This record gives sequence, structure tokens and C-alpha cells, in this order.
Amino acid sequence: MDMIEIFKITLLLLLIGCAIAVNLTRTLLQAVIIFISYSSIMSLIWLLMESPDLAITEAAVGAGVSGVLFLMTLKRLRAENTEDEDAPK
Repeated sequence: MDMIEIFKITLLLLLIGCAIAVNLTRTLLQAVIIFISYSSIMSLIWLLMESPDLAITEAAVGAGVSGVLFLMTLKRLRAENTEDEDAPK
């Protein structure tokens, strides 16, 4: 077994670990970070499968745009939660 095969198996195990971890995590921020990691690992797998167009798309859309949108949504949710707590009752 050469180094490339070991690297591929390691990436697949990390991918499975991320998929399980995102479902088991308790906080939304951790879930978003794990999701971004999942997309980054998937991008590397596409690159190893000699599909650079899919790798670039996964990195840009999966890890980039989706990750930023999720983080912005979390920021807005936290801002609304603090406003609700500060409101007089």
C-alpha cells in the first residue's frame, strides 16, 4: 500500500468522523465548523479523484459560501436572542 492510498483512507475516515460529529454536537457553532471541515475534506477527495472542477466547486460553495452564510445566520440569531433577553417584561 502506497502513501496515496493511506492518505485516501485517512481522508475517508475523517469524512465519516465529521458526518457523525456534526450530528452529535450540542452547539450550532461547533456544527458549522465541522460542516466546513467536512466540505474541505470532500474537496480534497474530489481532487484526489482527479476532478478539479468539482473540487473547486466544493471548496467555493460548500466550505466558502455556505460556511459564511451559516456563520452570518448564527451571528444574527445570537443578536436576536440578546435583544429578547434585554427587552423589558
